[in-house]
This record gives sequence, structure tokens and C-alpha cells, in this order.
Amino acid sequence: MKKILMYRWKAYNYKDIKFTFEKMGFEVKEVYQDLLNYDVDEKFAAELKGMIKADSYEFFFTVNYFPLISNVCQECGLLYVCWSCDNPLISMYHKSVFNDVNRIFLFDLTNVEEFKGMGVEHVYHLPLAVDCNRIDYLFKNSGDLDKYINDISFVGSLYEKNSYDKMEYTLPDYLRGYFEATMEAQKDLQGINIIDRMLTPEILMELENYFELEKSEDSLSDLNLIFSVTTLGFKIAEKQRRSILIELSKHHDVSIYTNSNTADLIRVNYKGAVDYWEEMPKVFRGSKVNLNMTIPNIKSGVPLRIYDILGAGGFCITNFQAELPMQFENEKHLVWYYDQRDLYEKADFYLKHDTERAAIAAAGRKYVEENCSYKQRINTLLEVVTDSL
Repeated sequence: MKKILMYRWKAYNYKDIKFTFEKMGFEVKEVYQDLLNYDVDEKFAAELKGMIKADSYEFFFTVNYFPLISNVCQECGLLYVCWSCDNPLISMYHKSVFNDVNRIFLFDLTNVEEFKGMGVEHVYHLPLAVDCNRIDYLFKNSGDLDKYINDISFVGSLYEKNSYDKMEYTLPDYLRGYFEATMEAQKDLQGINIIDRMLTPEILMELENYFELEKSEDSLSDLNLIFSVTTLGFKIAEKQRRSILIELSKHHDVSIYTNSNTADLIRVNYKGAVDYWEEMPKVFRGSKVNLNMTIPNIKSGVPLRIYDILGAGGFCITNFQAELPMQFENEKHLVWYYDQRDLYEKADFYLKHDTERAAIAAAGRKYVEENCSYKQRINTLLEVVTDSL
């Protein structure tokens, strides 16, 4: 039996990927340790080297990219295969990304092209997936589906704990005004990211006086990347999500499942957080309309949440992403909107048209079951890895 090493961490899709590898005949040996530093941890690196030398493995696999693991694999001559579920991966902006043992799979095509442009040889596009069989089993063995019935629902964070709020009032008025204008402009743009263009060299030079950039010696990240992703990106997501939920709740019954602070969402029904495995699919199945609002940090890719909704047989309305037409048909498998007014009109329409909504949900479920399984994705991954040797 072929063996692989797999680093276990809190990624939502980790269990589905591990189960699929095992179902395909791989013996998976799990490695777990809390990594406080993705770059340097000499003790953990030594443990990994010992494990690799003690047995024979096809490759080391992780969900998302870890420089430390890549460097260990490079030293030991073991293939390192990873598949992203987050974007962009700050950890990838690191000298280790050029290691020749790497086989890196990203769900965001814009990011793939960026790293290819940097000279990274083995980086590939691989969309995300869903395990419909697991979800079906959950439904067949659940007696509480009625608890999760909603008109419109949203499952996710409001990103109120973002670093922009912590630093906002340390900025001079003109710089704060510039960032507020940038965020307001980005807030209603779907499928287009203008943040990079707005962070001009002059603005970044001024920002250096107020933003402390912490990175390792081998990191390739810069102020533009870190500030746009970890600061503006999360703040824009907060603004977008709160604005949309407030407006929708003026005319419709809207529920939110989150552990974020919703005190300002007066008309929105706060339902608390839900477990990804046991409860979230029930929300998607029981809601007439499921909202997906992709964080701006994902520039072109289709996030995991869309596959989760469709796999549960839910009807999905999502913001437009450039890769959506590459994988789905609008108003056949799901519905996408181009701005907030478009969203409000489509949500209103589909709440009133049960037949059309049910047909789209059924077609979306059938499509992901037939075309977006973990087995299909991992087969593609393995073929690419084999062809690259």
C-alpha cells in the first residue's frame, strides 16, 4: 500500500481530503503539531526528518502551504504536495516556494499566474470540491432539519476583529480618508480587486510610518501584500457583509449563523455559530436563499463555501467571481450578482419563485456531485504530480 505523510490542522476540508486518499488506497500517516511559526521550528523539523527517514512515502501532503515542511522535504528529497483552501497564502511568499520538490495546487487562478510570473515552476490550478455522499449520510441520519429553516441565511464571519480598526486612529486624516475611499469603492465591486492599484508607492512610503511589517529573513512578502490582505481585505469584507445584511433585512427575513458581534444588525435573526460538519449543511438545505459573499482577498477563485452550499442541495446567490463562468452556469447551477442592487433584486425574485429556485438548487447539486468530488480533484492532482516527475 502506498503511504503518504499528511500534516493535520484545522482546515475545514482536511477530513474530506484524508478520507479520499484512504478510499483511493493510500495509507495516511498523520503529523500534528501546533505551529507558532510556519517558517522555523527546529524541533519539529527534526521530528519530521526522522519520520521521513524511518519509512518510505510517496509524498508529504498539506492543506495550504508551509515553508518549514517544504524545506524539510527539500532536504530529505521527498515530494511536497499541497492544495490551498485560502487565498492568498501569505506563507507562500517565501524563498522555499522555489524548492524543486514542491507541487503546489491553488484554487485561485490569479494566484497561480502570479507565482508562475515569479518563476515558480510547479504551481497548478485546482478548484475546490465537496463530498456529497458525506452530506447525504448526515441528512439521512438527522431528525432535526426543521430547526434550520430560513428565508435568507448567511453563514460566516463579519470580520469585526480586524487590524484596520486597531490602527485607524493612528493614521493622519488624509491617509485615513484615502483608505476609507478605497474601501468604499471596493465594497460594491464584484470580481474586480482595485486595492493593489490604490496602494501606490507614495501611499506605501507614507504608510511605513504607521504600520510595522514583521516578516522572517526568507519571506518575500512586502507591505503592499500584508496590508492589502490582513488589514484592508478583512475590513472591506466587514463593510460589505454588514451593509448587505442590513439592506436585505429591511425587506426580508434574514438569519445569520456566526460567532461575530451582530449588535448593529437589529433586524437580522442571530442564530449563533454552527458546526461545519454537523449543522452547516442543514442550514444550507433548509434556507430558501443562501448568501455567499467572497472576501476580496480571493481575487478570481470560487471559495469552498459555494461547493458546501451546492453539495447540500441549497440554493446559492453569490457575488461574481471571474472563475465562476469557468465552472458553473449562471441561473442554472447557482445565481451570481454584479452589485448590491442586483443582489437585492435577485433575492427578492427567487424568494417569490419557488419552482425556479428549486430547479437551480437541484441542478447545482447534480453538477457538483458529478463534477466536483474530492475523488475527481485528487485524481487530477495525482495525474499532474505523476506527469511532472
